[in-house]
Amino acid sequence: MVSAPRSPNGFLRFERDAWSGLKGDAPLTLDERELEQLRGIGSVMNIEDVVQIYLPISRLLAIRREARRQLRESTGAFLGHELPAAPFIIGLAGSVAVGKSTTARVLEALIAGWPDRPSVELVTTDGFLMSNAELEALGLLARKGFPESYDRGALRRFVSALKAGEPEVRCREYSHLIYDVMPDRERVLRQPDVVIVEGLNVLQTGSRACVSDYFDFSIYLHASLTDLRDWYVSRFLKLRDTAFRNPHSYFRRYAEEGDAAANARALEIWGTINEVNLVENIEPTRGRADLILEKGRDHRVNAVFLRRT
Repeated sequence: MVSAPRSPNGFLRFERDAWSGLKGDAPLTLDERELEQLRGIGSVMNIEDVVQIYLPISRLLAIRREARRQLRESTGAFLGHELPAAPFIIGLAGSVAVGKSTTARVLEALIAGWPDRPSVELVTTDGFLMSNAELEALGLLARKGFPESYDRGALRRFVSALKAGEPEVRCREYSHLIYDVMPDRERVLRQPDVVIVEGLNVLQTGSRACVSDYFDFSIYLHASLTDLRDWYVSRFLKLRDTAFRNPHSYFRRYAEEGDAAANARALEIWGTINEVNLVENIEPTRGRADLILEKGRDHRVNAVFLRRT
């Protein structure tokens, strides 16, 4: 059922059919209509994908969460006093256009359907980007999405506060329409049971404490550079015909470009920003994940790598 991993080392490799067999009795709490509302632009995920790939992940996450609960209780018994509960935090990383948002929303829906009906919050790291004004002042606007464009201290404090069980933890919201954080709008998390933290660089390391130090489980979405580039260009063209046409869109200037010009623009943005960030910063963190989902050209997961424990 399990073959030796091609890459990276230290992982068990599962083909799609073998992984599907691990779903056990995990409940399918989504139907096609609900899945349609969760799919992002360019996503081809269907119910078969949910059953074969994401139900086994849901089951594994439930097992890991229960193991962490038992460890907390055992440690409390050893210390002679009960330890406070903290949310089970899942990190989700991967390139632009790889499908992180759809994956995160599907997992959120499946987890919310667990028998104990946990409260689930999905947080993207976009809200921890510096504002466009700050990035411009620092000469970093062209490197938006790179590790240095985030307020990494604020992000670490956020996940640390979650793990400390603080009654309320706040974070800024981000608008993809205006392509900027909204400092006057905040989200408030009130001791959720499960938190999914999704972002490009959530598995980054550093000299100080890392965000991933607070994760109970982490997932990386992987695809070839060529496929990612093509998916990005396709998504850009779709956005040109939809969201970019909003008069308030930051990218409104691209809405009237013809196919050739828009295609060239997308390739330029990909090659000078997204591909550089992927190669230098995102892809090198893949081996730090607990689970790697490998996508084929059709955007479907064809192999799963699970870290050996």
